[in-house]
Amino acid sequence: MESNKRFPEILFESLTVKMVILGFLGLLLLIPLELVREVIKERAKYADEARAEIDKSWALPQTLTGPVLNVPGMKTTENGLNVITTTLHIMPENLNIRASMTPETRYRGIYETVIYRAAVEMSGNFNLNGTDGFEGYIYDWNQAYLTLGVTDNKGLCGEITLRLGARDLQAEPGTVQKDVFGSGISFPAGVSGKNTEPLQEAFSMKFDLNGSEALFFSPAGKTTKVNITSPWPSPSFGGNFLPGERNVSGEGFHASWEVTHLNRKFPQLWNGGGFSPESDAFGVNLMLEVDHYRKAERSAKYGILFILLTFFVLILIEVRSSERIHIFYYLLVAGALILFFSLLSALSEHIGFNPAYLVASAATIALLSYFFNSLLGKRWVVLLVAGLLTTLYLFVFILLALKDYAYLAGNIGLFVLLAILMIVSARYRIFRT
Repeated sequence: MESNKRFPEILFESLTVKMVILGFLGLLLLIPLELVREVIKERAKYADEARAEIDKSWALPQTLTGPVLNVPGMKTTENGLNVITTTLHIMPENLNIRASMTPETRYRGIYETVIYRAAVEMSGNFNLNGTDGFEGYIYDWNQAYLTLGVTDNKGLCGEITLRLGARDLQAEPGTVQKDVFGSGISFPAGVSGKNTEPLQEAFSMKFDLNGSEALFFSPAGKTTKVNITSPWPSPSFGGNFLPGERNVSGEGFHASWEVTHLNRKFPQLWNGGGFSPESDAFGVNLMLEVDHYRKAERSAKYGILFILLTFFVLILIEVRSSERIHIFYYLLVAGALILFFSLLSALSEHIGFNPAYLVASAATIALLSYFFNSLLGKRWVVLLVAGLLTTLYLFVFILLALKDYAYLAGNIGLFVLLAILMIVSARYRIFRT
């Protein structure tokens, strides 16, 4: 008896043909997956812009450099016709810094950033040995002044006084010249005659500084010691030097550095420009513990894995139960799996990444379980699909949490997964010769 089925229907029911169609469909689904990732990147960009606006209104991440002693100098050329002027920059012999940071989380809409108020104490002294006639210049010690480099002067609070020996020097805005740093404050410290001894006396100052996200210090001293404390529980130490000692707990952190002139890339004194102490700066970033945009984007990279494995399970269901699942239903399933990543990103902006991951994965598993129960009416199919998705979502969540070992764990997991697919496909002989 001849079959009543037409050739297109027979062709469609061929497992090989369906595999080809699903493979092509999987390639097409890379497009909406990439669009979801682009949306996540765009939301992350909006968050960065909101943080930048808050930082700009409050104060930028701060880097403090100095204080530096500056002395104008001049010399005539060999023919005696021209005069060359310069500024001698002298770094402190010893520089001790203590900073206590009080952080605060600020919001603009749904976006957040970290700002801080820091109480800063600086002390030290200068050694002027070897400065007389340095590089053939004659220096005007009467015009000497101290400068303190500050990234954003808007963060300075109130009047600032530098105690130099028995003298109190009042801060003035600006740095006079841009040889060492671009912005900051100055302290006139000139001495009359050639008696430079008052400039070698101990100095000290205390001031409050506002900033956002990061506080760094340049190793200006021949020996620089820095101590930073804060109740922020998740610091990230960075810059050119890591702390020699640090203690981080849920109640905050304490970190200390000791850097000598041998560790840095600039000398103890020089004329004019040519060196940038800020390039050797070190300190701490007050990190937001959860970067949900980065995690959501990383999870979206596994989207094609979710789709292909679910397609494989559906094909296995067709082989085992003789049920035929239309290509349209495959497309609906893929749509639900892709929507998970967009839903995850949207929820994480409001409730955090971990709760959002739980809600989005539970909603997706529940939706697909109900769908297959209505479509096929077989309990074992529902359990198989729900078990697969639960395992995949748990696997990806563990990878996101592992950080340093994510690459290793991911490769091991994929190898095990491939082994399972090979065993299952060989046992049930999905492809027959």
